[in-house]
Amino acid sequence: MNLFTHKGINPWQLNLVVALWLATVCNAVLWRALLALPELNNAKGYFFLVALSAVILGVLLVIMAAFSFRFVQRAALTALLVTAAACTYFMWTYGIVIDRGMIVNALQTDSKETLEILNLRLLGFLTMLAALPAYLLWRTRVAYAPWPRQLRNNIALALCGMVLAVAAALGSFQTLSSTMRNHTQIRHLITPLNALWGAGSVAFKPVVSTQAQALPIGLDVALGASHAQQALPPLLVLVVGETARSDHFSLNGYSRTTNPQLAQAGVLSFTQAWSCGTNTAASVPCMFSHLGKTAFEDSDARYETLLDVVQRVGMAVVWIDNQAGCKGVCDRVASVSTSAFKHPELCATSECRDTVMLTVIDAEIAKLPAAARAKGVVVVLHQMGSHGPAYYKRTDPAHKTFLPECKSNALNTCEVAQVVNAYDNTLVATDDFLAKTIAWLKTKSDTHRAAMMYVSDHGESLGENNVFLHGLPYRIAPDAQKRVPWIVWQGKAAPADAINCPSPYVNTPLSHDFYFHTVLGLLDITTALYKPDLDALNPCKAART
Repeated sequence: MNLFTHKGINPWQLNLVVALWLATVCNAVLWRALLALPELNNAKGYFFLVALSAVILGVLLVIMAAFSFRFVQRAALTALLVTAAACTYFMWTYGIVIDRGMIVNALQTDSKETLEILNLRLLGFLTMLAALPAYLLWRTRVAYAPWPRQLRNNIALALCGMVLAVAAALGSFQTLSSTMRNHTQIRHLITPLNALWGAGSVAFKPVVSTQAQALPIGLDVALGASHAQQALPPLLVLVVGETARSDHFSLNGYSRTTNPQLAQAGVLSFTQAWSCGTNTAASVPCMFSHLGKTAFEDSDARYETLLDVVQRVGMAVVWIDNQAGCKGVCDRVASVSTSAFKHPELCATSECRDTVMLTVIDAEIAKLPAAARAKGVVVVLHQMGSHGPAYYKRTDPAHKTFLPECKSNALNTCEVAQVVNAYDNTLVATDDFLAKTIAWLKTKSDTHRAAMMYVSDHGESLGENNVFLHGLPYRIAPDAQKRVPWIVWQGKAAPADAINCPSPYVNTPLSHDFYFHTVLGLLDITTALYKPDLDALNPCKAART
């Protein structure tokens, strides 16, 4: 079957049809966002929408011209259709944008996470926006010229696309520049150019550094005075939370009781903590870095992490993971993943509950060198926590406090209240997990100076302004994706009124920049890297002395 004539169509005609489809229908999210802007609700604004369509069309024609050769064009256009359809689905359904950070998330998504986002709505988007056009694309006969002439034709098409894009941009420059300047998220909605730009950014600046070895840090590291004065070595559990937002913790004033057990555990809660990023791949490496957010993001070098410093001083370190990996943080320390665990109760579904990590913690510590254990032990527990969108899968019946809950991974098909219920139930489960971790630490109080610190990597949007999940560019992300819970339990190491710690950071802003230094302070490890003013607990220590 031929869409046009039995002789076939020219490659540029095929490009034009596909580019028109991508620039119009597949950019439904973009048009919805622009039409919602009051300043564009006039004749000038409508002209701008047409002009922007022409800009997108022109840029797509330039890109397509590079692939308009026999045996290449159809595959390339199909890839663009699938990319655009997938981007449109996720942006339409979850209110996210597509940028470098989202591409990194996609590249680091494991098979379990991929399966969680598959549903009939996604299939519908892929069918209507990609599969059907691709079917017609492959059924259409295309008349290619000999390659030298085809190359000249492609160059001509690219030039035409450039002229169209530039002319349309200049014709609406004032509105274009002001819109992109005042609403920076708009550029991340232009499909599939957003995905191509993000992928190109990752290609030119890879997620994983090609540097052969991480640069060493903390070469001057040493144990502090308390290690000589006290007979008991430290035992610190660092719980790296997943997708928990601070304003949904009842410890921080949330109206629902999401922390019933922690409220009775004598913990210290920092109510104004802010994350380094809005996704795990950005936040976790930044948390464990000595650089701080700004320097970390600006640096192309790969450095050792907090765990390397702790291990260098002679202490034992182990990372236990119930998530999708440590993002390079644990590369040089002992680590174990729960992905292969077969616990009959805690791993009965496709994933393990976070509490399964506590069933192996003693055995994993026992594997570490005895000499190192004698100096101190640091255990990192990386949670599944509140990972979405299938929040309902994260909790057992005992933790389903708030009902009814959303039982779909297409969150915009549920009432927002049901989404919030499902999410809040995951926080009840986290509360239980942290309480059990504290209970385990208490059993070690005769042999160790036990403490726990829990900090989430980022927060989560739950339908506010039609935005779900996380991963928006930091500069435009809502506070819900950046404000995270930070909880400390210090056991016998803390005074009786630890919850009334005079630290100025309890109710004033602090960030993941404090993480590196607060851990060193808890362990009393000295190094020139340590900054007392970034140790959230340093004022508490000063108050005790």
